[in-house]
Amino acid sequence: MNADERRFAVLRAIVADYVATQEPVGSKAIVDRHNLGVSSATVRNDMAVLEDDGLIAQPHTSAGRIPTDKGYRQFVDRISQVKPLSAAEKRAVQTFLDGAVDLDDVLRRSVRLLAQLTRQVAVVQYPTLTRSTVRHLEVVQLTPARLMLVLITDSGRVDQRVVDLGDVLDDAALARVREILGNALNGRRLAEASVAVAELPETGPDDLRVPLTQLATVLIETLVEHPEERMVLGGTGNLTRGHADFPGSLRQVLEALEEQVVVMRLLAASQESGLVTVRIGEENESEDLRTASVVTIGYGAGTPLGGMGVVGPTRMDYPGTISAVHAVARYVGEILAGR
Repeated sequence: MNADERRFAVLRAIVADYVATQEPVGSKAIVDRHNLGVSSATVRNDMAVLEDDGLIAQPHTSAGRIPTDKGYRQFVDRISQVKPLSAAEKRAVQTFLDGAVDLDDVLRRSVRLLAQLTRQVAVVQYPTLTRSTVRHLEVVQLTPARLMLVLITDSGRVDQRVVDLGDVLDDAALARVREILGNALNGRRLAEASVAVAELPETGPDDLRVPLTQLATVLIETLVEHPEERMVLGGTGNLTRGHADFPGSLRQVLEALEEQVVVMRLLAASQESGLVTVRIGEENESEDLRTASVVTIGYGAGTPLGGMGVVGPTRMDYPGTISAVHAVARYVGEILAGR
């Protein structure tokens, strides 16, 4: 290999050893542990060039070297092959997620899985409602004057609302109401469905104007996106166990994770399904996360429904973390598409 390839091999060795041991890496260790086919002197020269380029740093006098944020970035950008999950891990992920009973359970299980697989903090955003489509509206007659509306979206979200009409609806009128609401809602994005439902009191039959007005009011409240987006967070204890990776800054990282708006902004940036984004240290907009790395991805078959990812130290197993985030996102997208 040429000099540039060899220096990257040295950088890759430093990253791998430092992630594994949390100890600065010296030239002798690289020669002993990695089959580079060169002498310690050549490795020392390469390390000097890498240090001049700002890719590694010397934390203490007479110590080995550790990667910098810039070094991690070059390593991540040149990962040619993401470490795949083992067959056993894939089966475990699929079996665990397939056992979920509803959307809430899917997301809770996803967070637990990501935290366990990566040993980092995992976070999953609930499906963004504006991207969801109405799959079905069920109208259940509880009493002749009381209906329950069950709205189901393609993201697996289920909303139930009970409406007291005041007046009795006979079977024929109820069948017409079901058809009118179904035509206005089914297969439409939530924003479009909201507009269509709002027009029903004016466009619907005169004899059904009163119940349609009541039902439309409740449905619009259900369809309009909630201002507070929701997310699920798990594995915070993983950070506290690795507090040495955040000298003097662990509290700031934990506080940033508690600030939902900070995390939601990170996940909102994951707009493309299947595309993993890695932000390392200083690349994070939030000052409190400047000592952390954030690995995120959009999930959902085709159009992304939301984002998920992990937050951990810059001393992270990037290939393994990227693989786990990608795999869990793919399984979650498939599960939600099939519901």
